[in-house]
Amino acid sequence: MRTLHAAPLLRLTLDDEPRSGHAVLVGGDRVEAVGTLDELAGAYPGVRVRRWAGALGPALVHDGPLPPAPTPRERVHALFRLGAAAVLADHVTDPALRSAAARNEVAVLATARPPALEVGGRADLAVFAADGSCLATVVAGRLVHRRA
Repeated sequence: MRTLHAAPLLRLTLDDEPRSGHAVLVGGDRVEAVGTLDELAGAYPGVRVRRWAGALGPALVHDGPLPPAPTPRERVHALFRLGAAAVLADHVTDPALRSAAARNEVAVLATARPPALEVGGRADLAVFAADGSCLATVVAGRLVHRRA
């Protein structure tokens, strides 16, 4: 099912100038389109729309040890609360942790790369509040974290 993610501000990269009134269309695990909310809603009538408060942009690449938690699964979910959808391979060497990352579709990268939203790219998105806290994280098109 396609989902249109919309927020007051959208950034295609972390240092991109924010765009007002834009949205991202996600189909499966891919970004299908980026444009104005009106444009995309008109082009895809009946699409599910998720409206977020804050700034929508690419999910982060976590460059460091995963946050401490009692289980590997909880360590991975702690990443989602930070707005991360990828981690460097050097930090998931434990087989149980690597397995938990794979089950949750966390991208395990050999080297760091700047996060970006690209049409055709994997749908890893995050929404951040003005104070920098993560409001929601989408990994490979799937909502995995939403702050209440």
